[in-house]
Order: sequence, then C-alpha cells, then structure tokens
Amino acid sequence: MTACAIEPSADPGDGGAPLVGCSITAEGAYAARLARSGGGAGAAWYPERWTLDGPEPYAVPLPGNQPEEPGTEVQPMGDGRVLVHRVAAGRHLFALLYPTGPGTGELPLGAVECPADSTGMRLLPPVPGGERAYALAAGPRATVLWRIAGGAFGPERVAEIPGRCSGGAWLDRTGRMLAVDRETGGRTKAVVVDLERDGEVSPLLQIAPDSDDRLLLADPDSGLVLIGSDAPSPGRERLGWGVLGSTLPVRFPECLRMPDCVVTPFAVQPGQVLTPERCAVALRVDGAFGSWVGVWRPAERQVRHLPAPEGWLTGAGLWTPDGELRLPCSTPRSPCGVARLVAPDTADAGDADRVDRADGADGAGGAGGAGGANGAAGTGAASGTDGERPGNPEAATPGEPGDDPGAADTPAAAQPRPVPLQQAPLARLVTK
Repeated sequence: MTACAIEPSADPGDGGAPLVGCSITAEGAYAARLARSGGGAGAAWYPERWTLDGPEPYAVPLPGNQPEEPGTEVQPMGDGRVLVHRVAAGRHLFALLYPTGPGTGELPLGAVECPADSTGMRLLPPVPGGERAYALAAGPRATVLWRIAGGAFGPERVAEIPGRCSGGAWLDRTGRMLAVDRETGGRTKAVVVDLERDGEVSPLLQIAPDSDDRLLLADPDSGLVLIGSDAPSPGRERLGWGVLGSTLPVRFPECLRMPDCVVTPFAVQPGQVLTPERCAVALRVDGAFGSWVGVWRPAERQVRHLPAPEGWLTGAGLWTPDGELRLPCSTPRSPCGVARLVAPDTADAGDADRVDRADGADGAGGAGGAGGANGAAGTGAASGTDGERPGNPEAATPGEPGDDPGAADTPAAAQPRPVPLQQAPLARLVTK
C-alpha cells in the first residue's frame, strides 16, 4: 500500500512551502511533487513527476508557462499524467499535465467556485487504479465531494455530506468506499461514503460517545486501520489500531505513545490478507530535533526508530508486499532517489535488519524484527497489544502475548464499551 501522511497540506494560494513531500499512486508506479528551481528570490516552483516502477526511478519536470504557487496541489494519475490544483481569483482550477518532448502539455479540466464561507478545497489521496481523482470542499455546515478527473464533463459534484469533513482514506481496491473524518456537534467521527450509492454516509468509528475518533490510514487487503482517538485518554489523542470486520475493539499500544512527539502513520505493508497483525506500518515521527522514521507491527511490542534518509520527502513512502519500505528522496547530488529499508518479518526475530542504499539515495539506519507472533488467520485481529487498554475491560484477555495491564492510564470510570468495527459497512468486503 502506498500512502502519504494524512495531514492538511498548504492551502492552495496561501503561500509557504508545501507541507507534504509528495503524492504516490496507490499502486506505487508514479509520484508527483512540487520541485523548486534555482534559489533565493529567483526560485520557482514547478510540478515534477517521478516514475518508480522501472529499474531505477527518474523524474520528469512539468513546468508550465508560469511558476506555480507554493501551495499548489499535485497528484499523479495511473497513466502517468499529473493532476494540478491551482487557485486564482477565488476559483479552483484543475488541469492534467503530461510531457510533450521538451515541453509540457496541459489539458484543462474545468473550475470549481466555492462559497465565500468555505474553508477551502483539497484533493483526496490517489484513488486505487488511478483513473479518477476526488476533492473535498468543506463548508461550515456541510462538505461537498467532487469528482475532479475520470468523469465525462470535468469536475462533477458527487455528494454533500452533513458536517465539516477532513482526512480521507480508501477502504477498498475499487475506489468505492471512502472514509472521512466528519465533525458534527463538536465531535469528530470517521464515516464511510459509498460512491456507488450516491454518496450514502454510514458510521465507521464510534469508540465512545464523547470521543473524537479519526481514521488515519487503512489497508484494503488486510483491513488494518490506524486510528487517532482520545477515548483511552480524554483530551489527549492516542494512536490505535483495529481491523475492519473484526469483533475485537480498537487497541491503543503503549509503544505508540511518544511524549513530545507527533506520530503519523503513512504507509502499510499490503498483501497480508489473513494476518493484519503482521502488517508493517511506517510512521513519521516529528520531535524537537526533526523528523525520523518509525517501523511497527501490531504484533510487536516496540517501535523501531530509524534516522530519516538524507533528502527524504517527508511523510511519503510505500511498502512492497514482501516488506521493503521505499522512501523517495531528493538531494543536490541525487535529485530523484529511493531509499530502501527491509524490515524482517516478526518470525525473523534474531535476524539483523538491513537498509539498502539504492537508486542514488542515502539509506536510513537499521531496523529489526520483534519476537514471534502467531498469525491469527481467520480472526482478523492480533494478540500483541503492547500494554494496550482497548476501552472495553472485558476485551483484554489476561495472559495474551504483549499485554501489560499496568500500562494504561484510563480511569476505571471512563471505560465505555466500544462499538466493534464489524458494524462498519465494509465488513462484508473484508476476509475475517
């Protein structure tokens, strides 16, 4: 699975450097970013497409007739074209860019005008298959979902979702089920939008009635989801995990709570259909001394911290099915490179970790596997909990591998029974 950190990018036209390093297609073949030419006052931003599925990565610049604004959004499509989102005179303009020999071809898609009270418009993560692209336009009371590319007549209004929506993650490989975080009544809950049912909205996360529950990342193959919620620690968001279709509640590993750091999952290992607890998860960790990479599996009791490779496009990367983490990097010496990190499976506890320096990029430090965990095939849940308290005291079975009953900080009186993830509409699509 390929993904970028789910965080708000710079609003188009607001100025300032882009906050997300780059965007990668769901299949990992292409990436796109805003690159900068020159330096000082004469520096200019332009879109750049990376090809990642060949023997070695290479970049193709796609400059237009004038420099881009720093907040311009770019997103790669499955056919190698790059979708660009610009803002001019209060209108959101969309076009597809493609190389034409020495120049850049541009296919205008149309424009969207948002109401004055709107908080902006942003692209959603790349759709599996790469044939379509969507955007959210959030207003004070409702959010409009737009199909930007892949329709018949340019931008098309798909659905209006009550409440203010943010985030965005695809829950299946067909691009039908979209999860967003909806804020209503002062609380934020993840919901599912069914694009084949005219944008029908269904609840996805309801860990506690008064908690904020956001979906940060999802893997369609295993059903593994990474969740941010303040249910176990009211007023403080914790990082947890669950499995779509599972009857077990969300778990909140103690090892994922890092004081004075912001931890953001950005990629999940695909292909682990029956063993979501063995999926490797890549974490972006931001602290007082910069950003670095963490590697964690639900079945493990620890996060393995790795120095970020030189020139890492922060927050971007992808896992291959065999467990190789690929991080796009750009340095003056190697403008287009990929650092490769191989994290051993949980069964390879004693093996040394290996980081390969590939494609001209400097690799990160070593990583290691954790003690063995049994793949719970057919259950859709893991047993390694790393000192977790799932919110339901009956769900934490004593004696399970990784349990640490004394690590949780939730008062006994504030332990509401969570709603199992199997109540999500995606349950029928996930192998248990």
